[in-house]
Amino acid sequence: MTNTKGSSESQNSRNPRKGEERDTERNVAENRPSPMEVLRDACAQLGELTGMSVESASAFEQTEDGWSLEVEVLELARVPDTMSLLASYRVDVDSRGQLTGYRRVRRYERGRADPHGRSGGR
Repeated sequence: MTNTKGSSESQNSRNPRKGEERDTERNVAENRPSPMEVLRDACAQLGELTGMSVESASAFEQTEDGWSLEVEVLELARVPDTMSLLASYRVDVDSRGQLTGYRRVRRYERGRADPHGRSGGR
């Protein structure tokens, strides 16, 4: 019986080599959706959950837990179109691209600009 606690063979089995660490990091990164996939999927999920038409995404940023988006949604279509009611929704998505929550942050008519100095409702 041999004692291998201090041997380099034992050390290597406990501490992965640098190449193996990079391979593991690459595999994790490859399993994560790309920002474009996150954006597309989040908009589709919000549209499906709310039954409303998603117009665009006006903000998109990575967070510690995943992603945060601000999505513009058509809430009420009117004639003329400039009188339609739109809303901005804050959408939270986890690191796998699954929607974890949303809330409306503002509502506005399509033809109206924000008052000077006001940012998107945050």
